[in-house]
Amino acid sequence: MKLVESILTRNPCYTAGRKITVKGLMLHSVGCPQPKASEFINSWNSLSHDSSCVHGFIDGNDGTMYQTLPWNHRGWHCGSGNKGSGNNTHIGVEMCEPACIKYTAGSNFTCSDTATAKAVAKRTYEAAVELFAMLCKKYGLDPLADGVIVSHREGHSRGIASNHGDPEHLWMQLGMGYTMDGFRRAVKAAMGGASSGTDGYTKIMGNAVATAEQMKTYLKAKNLNVAQIVLDMVPLYLSEGKAEGVWGDVALAQSCLETGNFTFSGSAVTLSQNNFCGMGVTSNGMKGNSFDTPQLGIRAQVQHLKAYASTDALKNACIDPRFKYVTRGCAEYVEWLGQKENPDGKGWAAGAGYGEKILSILKGILGMAGGTLKPAEAWYRVRKSWADASSQKGAFKSLDNAKKCADENPGYSVFDETGRAVYARAAAFKPYLVRVSIPNLNIRKGPGTDYGKTGKYTGIGTFTIVEEADGKGASKWGLLKSYQEKRNGWISLDYDKRV
Repeated sequence: MKLVESILTRNPCYTAGRKITVKGLMLHSVGCPQPKASEFINSWNSLSHDSSCVHGFIDGNDGTMYQTLPWNHRGWHCGSGNKGSGNNTHIGVEMCEPACIKYTAGSNFTCSDTATAKAVAKRTYEAAVELFAMLCKKYGLDPLADGVIVSHREGHSRGIASNHGDPEHLWMQLGMGYTMDGFRRAVKAAMGGASSGTDGYTKIMGNAVATAEQMKTYLKAKNLNVAQIVLDMVPLYLSEGKAEGVWGDVALAQSCLETGNFTFSGSAVTLSQNNFCGMGVTSNGMKGNSFDTPQLGIRAQVQHLKAYASTDALKNACIDPRFKYVTRGCAEYVEWLGQKENPDGKGWAAGAGYGEKILSILKGILGMAGGTLKPAEAWYRVRKSWADASSQKGAFKSLDNAKKCADENPGYSVFDETGRAVYARAAAFKPYLVRVSIPNLNIRKGPGTDYGKTGKYTGIGTFTIVEEADGKGASKWGLLKSYQEKRNGWISLDYDKRV
């Protein structure tokens, strides 16, 4: 890792001089098409840039890490949420983004050069792993402990950051396969001297996660006329997969993709061929291979997956007629089964996003619980806690309706499909006193540096805060009591002390 110190000494965040006890690290991406860290450093190192400041940038062109604040300096990198601000506890690092993307709406973007964009994302990801490993060692942090390493998006979900989707939005839309769980594991590995940029990927070799019941339920939900013979052969995916050490549920997901969920609509193969993965269909009009029984067809498919994923010998006698044509071990991950995503250009299929399509189906299979299909829409549940399902007041498609229900039931919160708390009723605000020790603290017309100044200062003294709000340029803003009626007198709470 190349680390260059380039402290933003003219940024008001630096001159404020506030320190923190480092309890965690927050990963960001810049949210604009700019791979050069120097562009941010030059523009942010200014007295007029009073709205943001981070501890470092990772350059997208060469992976160089630029440190822009002392590590234990309080940064302005994540805003705040209903539980406070990660600025008070976390170091914030920004990864630069590819020049070939163009944001369209919110966190959505288009990309004119996917290969280049992926190279930038991979470079910054791997540099961030090394940097975070170093910082975890420096501050004695466990990267796998709850809340130690979080993304900006996760920080918002935890109530300690503003509402942003980075950096997962970049990884997801570029099809990188990276996840924050994978990133944390990679940091842990790097602390022991080994790291990998593919920790977020899904290996083909391993034990299946889905159950036969989940797989059957998925098929019945997607294909109302699914043949009984198809349901009967589902356990074979698990047994044949286990025999060769291949994820059997991945094999079924692939079969769903290749056969249209066993409708065989638009498929080059038929049910009677016992070929559920399109084996041997190497060009349009080809019929593909046939097998005597479903078990042999599934066995051949599993063996073919193993050919791509591993160099280990087969456990059963080879019945895969195309096994010999595969470069052994060229696609260790599901994401690499598509030739366009495979780093060596080798893979099962030529179509773009082939591996991601399989993983999307697998996600749907794993979404089956207790034999019941989960709703496709996002549902918000109102409970005392996610674990206390019996306390649930209702499930809502509308977040606003869920919030209303939570407001009507003190002690209840709103949870999304993953169990993350996305809303909790704020406690009734109680006014409090703050002590201002600087003579020139601006009073603004609204909560944020994007609101105009009133032309007045608080002066040194004690003042009553009657309301708090989030806003640009500070972790929290406070409304002065003397301006309560028109709500047009706000001060940054970063420059005072509660008494």
